Amino acid sequence: MNRIIVKMDRCKRCGICIEICPVKLFDREIDKTPLPARAKECIGCKLCEYRCPDFAIKVEVGKDEKLGSIRFMQGNEAITEGALAAGARFFAGYPITPSSEIAEISSKRLPELGGLYIQMEDEIGSMAAIIGASAAGKKSFTATSGPGFSLMQENLGVAVMAEIPCVIINVQRSGPSTGLATKPAQGDFMQSRWGTHGDHGIIVLSPSSVEDCYYLTVKAFNLAEKYRTPVIFLADEIIGHLQERAIINEIKPEDIVNRKQPSCDPKDYKPFDFSEDGIAPLASYGSDYIVRLSGSTHDEAGYPNATPANADKFIRHYMDKIEKNKKDIVITRKYHMEDAEYAIITFGCTTRSALEAVEILRAEGKKAGVLQLVTLWPFPDEEVTEVCNSVKGAVVPELNLGQLIREVYRVNKNNIPIVGVNRIDSLPIHPNEIAEKIKEVEECQK
Repeated sequence: MNRIIVKMDRCKRCGICIEICPVKLFDREIDKTPLPARAKECIGCKLCEYRCPDFAIKVEVGKDEKLGSIRFMQGNEAITEGALAAGARFFAGYPITPSSEIAEISSKRLPELGGLYIQMEDEIGSMAAIIGASAAGKKSFTATSGPGFSLMQENLGVAVMAEIPCVIINVQRSGPSTGLATKPAQGDFMQSRWGTHGDHGIIVLSPSSVEDCYYLTVKAFNLAEKYRTPVIFLADEIIGHLQERAIINEIKPEDIVNRKQPSCDPKDYKPFDFSEDGIAPLASYGSDYIVRLSGSTHDEAGYPNATPANADKFIRHYMDKIEKNKKDIVITRKYHMEDAEYAIITFGCTTRSALEAVEILRAEGKKAGVLQLVTLWPFPDEEVTEVCNSVKGAVVPELNLGQLIREVYRVNKNNIPIVGVNRIDSLPIHPNEIAEKIKEVEECQK
């Protein structure tokens, strides 16, 4: 059972908790103090705790030994809790809609765990700060959207070049520029891959539920630590602000990946010597090891090295350590694809519409299925090609003018008909729009 604790010495009786509680648990006493009169009905959303300006409310969420903690929570909250469960102890960011809840919750939760929260002057500084904190040995993350993600691109390149593990959360919104700041979009699909200049590999994960927000954030940190790379967590406004029931299990220590540490004599340490297994050990600033980090092309010891052979070696390394480990990195999900004649290839919030569209189509006797891309980059070439080879046609719904579909075209070896469903008007794609497009594809083949 969930438990609500009100610290009376802190409460200023503003009444925000009374207004914000979705199940109206709070009543005012004679002295106008809000009290949880029906605490047994608490759904564990923690809105009262997070919105209380006086830090007067604490919600303790009960756990089921078999299921874990059953929560009614927001996507952005789940992202934050996932980061903390993965061991993140440093956040630097600049609040921006629709990711601001991540910064807000981090500012409260990190100090409770001995971590550090810093609100930076802008997103350029935010990205620089998490690089520095990670170099000092702390798992670090930031959160942003749209214009802020654009500002992070230069220092994202520094993290790639210096091979610094960190997680960048981008809760997408409508653009370009300020755009529709509170509305959803999926227009950063290509930017997440190619936003920073130069050849490099990158890992990008995309959630479609609140549970995804929690568990995939843990996965993002694990991949960042394992491959010494920045990882982009590409959510969107719909998933970030979605509130739904989620089962949140405690992450076991054996399920957490930490960066490989050097075991050699400090005088022999080379922070970029990946000759052993493709990933160099990373010592922390302030340790017994000397760590030279730079955005310039460097050799194994971290010294600048501008020879053609060295440049070729390391630039290929930044790509190869990701692309050659796709079997470990790529995650896709299939729904009703066993007998599907038509596929809906999707990611993020549009997955939810796609799944509903499949139910509509199957009720009409049409065999449709969904391929959800959880890992967007490196792109799941094999998985998408396999689906394209097994169906008569495919539909690609996305909240942009056609970014994912370009990659689907690229791997469509059988040249099946592929059409997009696109919206850029701030509204989500309705399941019926997807279902109708499948019917159009079907008609084209008659």
